[in-house]
Amino acid sequence: MNVFFRWIPACLLALSLGMPAGASGQSVARVEPLHWWVGMHNPELQLLVYGENIAAYEPEIVFPGVQLTQVHRVENPNYLFLDLHIAPSTTPGNVPIVFNGSDGRTFSWEYELKAREADRTKAQGVRSDDVIYLIMPDRFANGGTSNDIVPGMRETALNRDSMYYRHGGDLQGIINKLDYLHDLGVTALWLNPVLTNDMEQASYHGYAATENYQVDPRFGDNELYRKLADELHRRGMKLIKDLVHNHVGLRHWTVLDPPAPDWLNQWPTYTNTTYKDQVIFDPYAAEADRKRMTDGWFVPTMPDMNHRNPYVRKYITQSHIWWVEYAGVDGFRLDTYPYNDLDFMADWGRLIKAEYPELTFFGETWVHGVPNQAVYTQGSTINQRFDTHMPGVTDFQTHFAIIEALNGSFGWTDGVNRLYSVLANDFVYEDAYRNVVFLDNHDKSRFFSEVGENVDKYKSGLAWLMTTRGIPQLYYGAEIAMKNFANPDGLVREDFPGGWPVDTVDKFTGAGRSAMENDIFQYIRTLANYRKSNPVLQTGRMMQYVPEDAVYVYFRYNDEKTVMVVMNTGEDEAEIDVSRFEERIRSATRAKDIINGNTVNLTAPLRLNAKSTAVLELL
Repeated sequence: MNVFFRWIPACLLALSLGMPAGASGQSVARVEPLHWWVGMHNPELQLLVYGENIAAYEPEIVFPGVQLTQVHRVENPNYLFLDLHIAPSTTPGNVPIVFNGSDGRTFSWEYELKAREADRTKAQGVRSDDVIYLIMPDRFANGGTSNDIVPGMRETALNRDSMYYRHGGDLQGIINKLDYLHDLGVTALWLNPVLTNDMEQASYHGYAATENYQVDPRFGDNELYRKLADELHRRGMKLIKDLVHNHVGLRHWTVLDPPAPDWLNQWPTYTNTTYKDQVIFDPYAAEADRKRMTDGWFVPTMPDMNHRNPYVRKYITQSHIWWVEYAGVDGFRLDTYPYNDLDFMADWGRLIKAEYPELTFFGETWVHGVPNQAVYTQGSTINQRFDTHMPGVTDFQTHFAIIEALNGSFGWTDGVNRLYSVLANDFVYEDAYRNVVFLDNHDKSRFFSEVGENVDKYKSGLAWLMTTRGIPQLYYGAEIAMKNFANPDGLVREDFPGGWPVDTVDKFTGAGRSAMENDIFQYIRTLANYRKSNPVLQTGRMMQYVPEDAVYVYFRYNDEKTVMVVMNTGEDEAEIDVSRFEERIRSATRAKDIINGNTVNLTAPLRLNAKSTAVLELL
């Protein structure tokens, strides 16, 4: 492991970045955050200053409203951490940081404090009135070939025939397709991480960052990311940034030359996490098991950050605030949430909410069991002895349950009864409507393949996704029934056909889609846009009935509307006596089928084909 503590001469990096050097030849290679703003809620800021033997210098700041309150030196002399207090009345400008050497020589760095953009849309939050669309940027659309290969990066292979090389998708390609997504009914865009991943292989997925403040040049640059946010906001849409607190890439610049031995969670020999989330809340767990779960590395190429280190905590948190203020991010998705230090995550959550009260975030909790998942949500609702301050999670329990509902045989706890039972446990959450519900994602098998490419089952899953409680999330290509299984995972990360100029088929257009694909596209489009226009499916209350004979019925309702969802998961046509649901149907005698617009008679039994679902607005 000692190889990770190679100290790189900072002057070499300074030369490559074109940073200023003093008369002595001494230079500052990096200062992060790249810049900051006056008038932030939290007036405190910690600068990470990196340069060869920079700790030998004494920094000094003389600027109205800015006070250098403390200078921290760590084991690596190439680092200084400077604590600043920025008074609310401070005027924006370039703050000179003078570095004084013991030999009398000095050099300086100008740190920019910007004015906050009062008219910039940001931090809106993502809630149950949204429909999220998840995109793997490398695999969605290529807006230009000039950045497909960037000389000097560790991976320069470009091969669309391989699932593990880069394919060339980028931010401009996504911007070019925003009208398509808006028409589909999408209101929020979640991109897999777009920070630089300067790794030797498989850098396309984005989860092994080597920079905290730079968009990967193969996706574009920081300004293009900011433009993406602007273009989304112009259409009334939102941007979700995918954050990775737990780990970075093996080639992250602070891993190549770490500030201190405890910057990462280190072990005498390589130690992987156990992936056993239970030890976090197990009242009988051994401390050794807890430590290995949280401090073990996710994989050998992704070093585990030590969240107990106060400099690590500030470095991570400030970078996230920076992206909100700079680009206009509206919400966060938090990767590999159970592997983080929960004390740090609670502090992180409080700091984010204090700075941006409307901004929301949800954590990836790939666990098994409703309590296992609820334990990570805010409110300490199930005696978990800690409060994460996290509004919601990716709802893997309903994900597993909808697959069982459509594929399993009806039984006391099987088939659609699994789905009913999982939702019946929503009392363990402070607010289950904050959870993100989904059929598939970049790590899971495509739902169309999960249900055996059965179109009726697929539509039933989509109908449930758009009408149940929570925040629905689509995975790119769901609208054209893209398929494949996640073993290996690259198979569910195929290119969207038509996203590259050389593609012979363009499924972004109706003419390029098959009849079945157009049918699925229109089905999703109809439901997503109905949901976008009708608060009853966003914030309306929910009532579900115990499934009988493989038929599951639930309602979404508010003071203005009632929507009835009837799901037949059986192998045969079902005849349903609606009088059982009089409590919610009340005096309604007719309903409108949301998909086809037909009127349905509620005074007679409903007939529903096998493996199909009806979404009905009561009239």
